[in-house]
Amino acid sequence: MFSTTLRKLRAARLALLLTLFFACSGEAAPILYIVRIPLVLGEEAQAVLPDGKTIPLGKVAALPTSSRWPGYTASKWAPPGSVAASAVNAVHLTLSVEKEKGRTVSILPRHTVAPAAGEQSFIALDSPAGTGFFGGWAPPVATPVLVRRNDGALVPLEERGLPREGDTLIFEVSESESPYLIDIENRPGGRVLGWYESGPRLLARVIRPLKGVGRFGGTEFQNIGRIRANHSGVIDVSTTPRGVVGGFQILPFLHSKSQEMSSAWQLTQWLIIASPTDRPLPGTAPLFSSNLVPGSQMTDVLWDMWSTYGRKPLVLCRRGGGAWQRLPEASGRNDSALGDLTHLRIYSPFTEEPQKGFVPGTGK
Repeated sequence: MFSTTLRKLRAARLALLLTLFFACSGEAAPILYIVRIPLVLGEEAQAVLPDGKTIPLGKVAALPTSSRWPGYTASKWAPPGSVAASAVNAVHLTLSVEKEKGRTVSILPRHTVAPAAGEQSFIALDSPAGTGFFGGWAPPVATPVLVRRNDGALVPLEERGLPREGDTLIFEVSESESPYLIDIENRPGGRVLGWYESGPRLLARVIRPLKGVGRFGGTEFQNIGRIRANHSGVIDVSTTPRGVVGGFQILPFLHSKSQEMSSAWQLTQWLIIASPTDRPLPGTAPLFSSNLVPGSQMTDVLWDMWSTYGRKPLVLCRRGGGAWQRLPEASGRNDSALGDLTHLRIYSPFTEEPQKGFVPGTGK
């Protein structure tokens, strides 16, 4: 009786907090939805829309007993207390950066393997890889994470370190200003252009072009020409249908020089790009923060047609300078599968009808 009443009081307090989140988000990027993951075995993770509607994202099947330090190299480029990687087979969180290395905890779909997650440092959701929290409802890199404690207090994740049993993780998912598409010229010195409403912006330059594909784990949970993963040091693209392994990665120059990526300069399945300014690329939007997500597939249905369709980033290509087309299917390691690829195009996620409010014939 007492425990039931206590749960109801906590639920009411959380509902009030969520109402305040949505109401106070006007000055920053508007919050699209909130994800809450209760750290209680058997409890349901949920996405919460501004109108209060909830969408189940799977039950909690495992809890962490430790964090991982040092985490994978790029975790240090994510803000402490935020999403460090968003992928079909894992969402990694950076708790803190210590001695220039990230401390992480991960959220995984059940029955999958994510090498970047430690053996005891993950939360598992009983949901399929590539769907729900690992698909259409995935949070982009740098999404802030809050912790609602047992006593009802709400604090940033990094102030608590490893979340404790009974806490609730809260992700405030927003949509920042991003280019509607990103074009890459696949040649040394080629431009990486972001196309915004105001016009193109030079985002990066190609240092080493792409020629092949490789066996990147997790691509078996994504479809051809879709984002497998994005973190503060990589864009991972699948070139195979679900159930088959194969894809390529886009790396910032700084990360390509790390020990973890020592093969990137010898093999052909990496496209290496560099900043056009003195500012390093890792952890910066729109390539390595605040934009790309794995996207909806299979049974994922979001809050309307445009969000379901738009939060599914598509990757196209040009071969031999020809017309835009879908990526060719290429699996396993194939060093020359993309040898004639001259251009890549990545569409950013979006949630509203393009040119919404446009009145035909008025120019407005």
